Order: sequence, then structure tokens, then C-alpha cells
Amino acid sequence: MRVLRRVFAEGAFADRALRAEADRARLEGRERALAERLASGAVQRRATVDHVLAACSARPLAEIDPDLLDALRLGALQVLFLDAVPARAAVEQTVELAREAAGERTTGFANAVMRRAAREGPGLLARLDDATPEGAALRHSHPEWIARSWWEALGPAAARALLAHDNEPPELALRANELVATRGEVLAALRRRGVAARADVALPEAIIVDGPFDLAHSPLFAAGAITPQGRASMLVARVAAPRPGERVLDLCASPGTKTTHLAALMGGRGSLVAVESNRGRARALADNCHRLGADAVEIVSGDAREVDVGHDYDRVLLDAPCSDLGTLAARPDARWRKSPADVDELAELGRELLAAAARRVRPGGTLTFSTCTISPPENAEQVERFLETRPDFAADDLGADWPDLRDRSRPRYLQTLPHRDATAGFFIARLRRTGESEPPA
Repeated sequence: MRVLRRVFAEGAFADRALRAEADRARLEGRERALAERLASGAVQRRATVDHVLAACSARPLAEIDPDLLDALRLGALQVLFLDAVPARAAVEQTVELAREAAGERTTGFANAVMRRAAREGPGLLARLDDATPEGAALRHSHPEWIARSWWEALGPAAARALLAHDNEPPELALRANELVATRGEVLAALRRRGVAARADVALPEAIIVDGPFDLAHSPLFAAGAITPQGRASMLVARVAAPRPGERVLDLCASPGTKTTHLAALMGGRGSLVAVESNRGRARALADNCHRLGADAVEIVSGDAREVDVGHDYDRVLLDAPCSDLGTLAARPDARWRKSPADVDELAELGRELLAAAARRVRPGGTLTFSTCTISPPENAEQVERFLETRPDFAADDLGADWPDLRDRSRPRYLQTLPHRDATAGFFIARLRRTGESEPPA
């Protein structure tokens, strides 16, 4: 409930509030996992849960005390979506939580709403029809504009599957940092500690954890042998494909997950420059590089569109700021923070960053462009527009190498989809500079 208060009333980021409150309560293992499932679920499914509560309440939701409403959201989430919690226990705990949060006078109302939600809620859910974007947005608890966007980009069936998948727990994937230890060594160490972990067959450094894992307190994390990273994110550096001894530039580097992956693929040999505009994030980037043994990374603080880092790089990576719509399972509150105006603004920023990145690439070198969103204006349309203005660049056919991950409308590019690939939704394009010519300034 403290997490919900911080998110809904104070504008906190859910993932940060979750970590802070779970640490404060000293939760571990399954208790921590359940607490995170409750808090994340109540944020993610707010629209659907509020629809049921509105039908079961004698008062409009806007007139309910905010603390009491958050207690009801947690209770309704359990009776509607979490089979592990008996309905009677969810009702009783919600009433007790209402008493603690909003006073004795609220317990009768909370009890009445919760009993009705337990009795009528499943039927109310069953009557929600996701045949249209508007209906799917309510049933799967997303803003309507996101549902409509995916309806157009992916088709109705895939859009519905993606919307539903966003409300499930995200993958827990780790990257074995081969600057410190091999994947085999990491897997052996995890299994000795009783962690259920397995290797991913497609990515040589990827490990999937099946079950609770206290990453922050793991000796492997402290030693820099592992770092949390989704498999779609790992694919970005694999597509960039830096080689030992090359000159490589990462233009939007914080927090350094991809930067340190590039360093590992280079075996610590060559030149790797990482740019970050925010000085605080640049310090966090430096800390991450140090923990992961990538001390040779040169960190430059400045605006990627203007910073002086030289030219003629063999590889440039631009992991552009984006609307984050491919990461909604891992970022419970992100769906409620974004708007169509954000997409337009970020697409414009992406255009400026792409132009800046292109200036750094040597003839024959490559520019890898990635985002963690499922948004054609920020992704494929962005790259196509760039190529129209830069005839000295051509897109590599990534779909030929990763046919299962091809973008639906433009198969030269990759677009991972959470419901299909069980990882975050990333767009990736690799552009090769084929000649010397540039457009006039």
C-alpha cells in the first residue's frame, strides 16, 4: 500500500518504490515476490480493477478516501486475478488494511465493497469484450491510445495478446559478464546456491532465472559476474557486433548495461567511448562499468547531439530515448505516464540523435539504432526517414539472420514482441555507411 501511495499520490516510479519498500520491510524470497506481484499488479491493472470497484461501490470512486481506495484496489486485485490468495483472506486483510489506513469508520464500507467484488467481480470481468481497441484497453488495463496504436501496427489478435502479456511478471534474465566469469561458471555458482537457472540457446551470455532470486544481495552481482539484462536488450550489442581493437561509440549510454556488454564483446581491447548527458547518471554509469570490470570505458558527459567525441568510429550504438512501450511488464506505471504527445516529441529527438550519430561513423562502419518501444513512428518510420536523407547509408538485412524476430512491416529490421518472444519489446536496425558523401550542412 505504501508503494501505491507513492506511485498514485506522489508520482514515484513503481520499480524504485518497490525496491525501497521491500528493503525497508526486509522481505526476502517468496514473500518479496508476492509483495511485488501485488504492488505491480495493482498499478498495472488499475483501470480494470477500478471498473469492477466502481460497479461494486455505492459511492463514486472519486469520492472515496485515496488511502481507502488503494486498499480496495489491492483487495480486488487478489480476488480477481490472484488464485494463490483465498477470497475470504483477501476480504479480511483488505478490511484490516482499510482500518489501519483510513480509520475504523471505513471498515463497514470496505467489507461491503470487497464482498460484492468477490461475488460479482468475476462475472463483471467475463463480460468485458476486447473485440475493439477501446474494449481491449479496459479489459487489459491500458490507455486507449496504446491499444489503438498496436491494433494498427500489429493487427487485432497480436495486439490483444500483447496487451494481456503486459500484465504478467516480466522475465528475469541475467547476462553473464565474461570480463569476469563465463556463463558456465555463473550457472554452476547459481545452482550451488539453489537458484533455478538455465542458459538461453540463442544468446551465449544469457541466463534465465525461473523463480525468486535476490539479485541485489548476490555475491555474483557484487563481484561483477552478472548483471540484470533482458534478452532483447542483450540482442542490441550482438547486432552491433563490435570486435576487439575497434573504435566504438555508445551515444546514450546510461545506465551502462549495453555499454558494458559492448566492452565484454570487445574483450576489453580497443576504444569504447560512452556518452551520457546527465552528470548524475554519468556517475552511475561509471559505477556500473567499474563493478563489471569495464574500466577501460571512457565516459564523456554531454548532449549526444553536440558533444565533441571525434569521428570515424567503426561502430556507433544509439539506444535512443523512447516511450518505453516495450517494457510495460517491468515498468508497471509507465503505461499511465505516456501520451501520444510523448511519442511525437521522442520521435523528433530520435531524428536529431540519428543525425548526430551518423556524423560519427567512418565509411564502411555501422550505426546500430535501437529503442525499447513498439511504436512505428519512433522505430521503422524513423529509420526509413533517415535513409531517405542519407543515401550514403544502407540498412543491413537483420531479418535474414534473425528471421523469427523480423519487424512485421519492414523485415530488414528486428522488433521483439513480449507476448511472442517472452522478453521486452525492442526495435533494432543496423545501418552501414557505404560512402564518403554527406548531405550539405
